[in-house]
Amino acid sequence: MRKSKLKHFLLLFSVLSVLAFFTFYTFRIDLTEDNRYSISPYTVQLINNLNQPVHITLYMNGDLNPAFHRLRKATIDIIDDLSKHTKFAVSTTYVNPSQAGTEEERLQIFSDLAARGLTPTEVYMRDKEGKSMRKIIFPWMEIETGTRKIAVPLLKNLRDKSGEENINISIENLEFEIADALRRLTLKKVRKIAFLEGHGELSEAETYEITKSLSRYYQIDRGALNKNASVLNNYPLVIVAGPQTAFSEEDKYILDQYIMYGGSILWLIDGVKYDKQQLAEKGFTPVIEADLNLQDMFFRYGVRIQPVVIQDLQCVNTPVNIAPKGEQAQFDWMPWHYAPLLLSSDIHPVSKNTGGILSEFVSEISTIGKPKYLEKEVLLASSHQSKVTVAPAIASFHAAQDNDPNTFHSSHLPVAVMISGSFRSNFNNRIPPGDLFIERPFIPVGIHTRQLFIAGSSIIRNETTGIASDSTCLPLGYDRTTGFTYGNEQFLINAVHYLTKQEELIELREKSIKIRLLNQGISLQKRTELQIINIALPFVCLMLFAFIFNYCRKKKYTQKVK
Repeated sequence: MRKSKLKHFLLLFSVLSVLAFFTFYTFRIDLTEDNRYSISPYTVQLINNLNQPVHITLYMNGDLNPAFHRLRKATIDIIDDLSKHTKFAVSTTYVNPSQAGTEEERLQIFSDLAARGLTPTEVYMRDKEGKSMRKIIFPWMEIETGTRKIAVPLLKNLRDKSGEENINISIENLEFEIADALRRLTLKKVRKIAFLEGHGELSEAETYEITKSLSRYYQIDRGALNKNASVLNNYPLVIVAGPQTAFSEEDKYILDQYIMYGGSILWLIDGVKYDKQQLAEKGFTPVIEADLNLQDMFFRYGVRIQPVVIQDLQCVNTPVNIAPKGEQAQFDWMPWHYAPLLLSSDIHPVSKNTGGILSEFVSEISTIGKPKYLEKEVLLASSHQSKVTVAPAIASFHAAQDNDPNTFHSSHLPVAVMISGSFRSNFNNRIPPGDLFIERPFIPVGIHTRQLFIAGSSIIRNETTGIASDSTCLPLGYDRTTGFTYGNEQFLINAVHYLTKQEELIELREKSIKIRLLNQGISLQKRTELQIINIALPFVCLMLFAFIFNYCRKKKYTQKVK
């Protein structure tokens, strides 16, 4: 009897101990294919770099619909995981901005949050009686350490995605957004990148979207070289976006030696020129070769941008006037073969998971030779149904509609090529040109670095709407005809991170969570079978277990009568 009591006591004590342990300590084992419940080593490193306590304020609180409740839970899970890796305490405050004593106080709270950049989101929900109601939600949190505070957006609200897709994308990006905020909190020195000017490059308005995105990570400067060979010394990356006039030998020498000393350049060079305004007004434009006096330098670096324009059956549509001349205009959507949707490589981290890239009047890049000291990788290419038109030529909307699909027999024409290695100077055995201010000695063989050559500036150029001061910039890669935003911005951000040797920022974005959706066709076709498996089969298994259990019990305890 005493042994039986001791057994019961030990069992009860064990159960209570286990419950107490899991009350104060939680852990998760991530067995998912996409590692959705694992924190990356880079994020752990960032949280460990904090040298004082962290306070997090989460504003997504109160009554939420199931989608936002899922986003909130995912956010709290990440906060809990991060708190296990920090040397200092992580405290969290949950705030419901809608909860206030009076309507005036509530509006004041909304105004204060909006002034700090925390923009609200309107959500339509149903109450307990089934009536539709509008609710203001702030999908934001603030991370504070010491005297620094950074707001973290939790919701990605893409115009071409459904609500469920946006929530899923937001969950995918949670770790990245938090890690990015931690990086900015611990950052002691901001890296600088420069947009080159002085050769008719794209304006600030035309590169506004990419500049805005890159400014989260870098200090963005713009300027000309002005014969100063040392002006780029403090910049790990220079962006040359759509120059229209030829480069002088002095400017080429400065850029050449910048590369030799380990600097990286993102080249967005048009192989051809065309008149965009004439194309819009008259429906056609001459296409001529763009002579920028860079081909000898590019040849030395292992590439050649061909004076051709790529046409592709995989392209976007454009409105074309199909009415006869003299009659009222009648527009119809037609494929615009000069605006191909470029395919991105799934092998290289820069282009992986970026999807299609929107472009217009891009050219083909040819790689020259295979020197052992250079590694070349194609990041963007045309589809398997493309062709090239050699400049000079005429491009028109109507002529494009008459294209014979059978003539599109070229496949995967390179448009963007990443080259890494130790480049050879284009000015070896040559006297430095002109009157240059030179601080560093000339070197003929460069330090290992990276260059990305893209044969088309349209990839970085954002469109604008409106006139002059009343104009608005559209998202980079935005297609007006469909309202879809392509992966231009993500591709270029990845490229800049890679060229500045910050690949860890790319790895965070590669984390993706798959939505496991049912195949509607199979579910309808096998509806009865699936219902039997999910409803009847568990019941049959339970009855079978009960029968076997009772049979074994009877057999064990029934005494045999002699």
